[in-house]
Amino acid sequence: MARRGQILCRQLRGVYRSTVATATVTSGRTGEAQRRFLHVGERASLTKVFSACDAVVFAKLTGDVNPIHWDLSYARTTPFEKPIVHGVLINGLISAVLGTKLPGGGCIFLSQEIRFPAPLFTGEEVLAEAEVREINKPYALISVSCSVKDKIVMEGQVKVIVPE
Repeated sequence: MARRGQILCRQLRGVYRSTVATATVTSGRTGEAQRRFLHVGERASLTKVFSACDAVVFAKLTGDVNPIHWDLSYARTTPFEKPIVHGVLINGLISAVLGTKLPGGGCIFLSQEIRFPAPLFTGEEVLAEAEVREINKPYALISVSCSVKDKIVMEGQVKVIVPE
């Protein structure tokens, strides 16, 4: 059991290193330490490539061991023909954009309505984007999407509490 824990910790350290993503805030407010104001139309994004290891570690952490996410032999028997990234991992990119960029630290995720119109496969670079659609303090409605080139893999809307 201790050996399995050591292996998992080593894997988690690798996942932590692999989660460093490039981020762009189109308003030019990246890294701003002082109070910031949110504006309708403001956008932020980041990119990420999920690996097969990410899927295995996520499955171990959550217990979601559905073979469609990590077993190539099984995935070949499905309409997708190869493993697909967990939807929650894709959605996690939106959480990263909201919690670190737009609106940023102190943001509280209240609700979401999302859909997954196409699969994301391991090894594909996904772009996660968020755009403020409406502000009714202390709340903001933000449109979100994740895409690979012209393929939308997740889209929807979230409601957050904007930090004061």
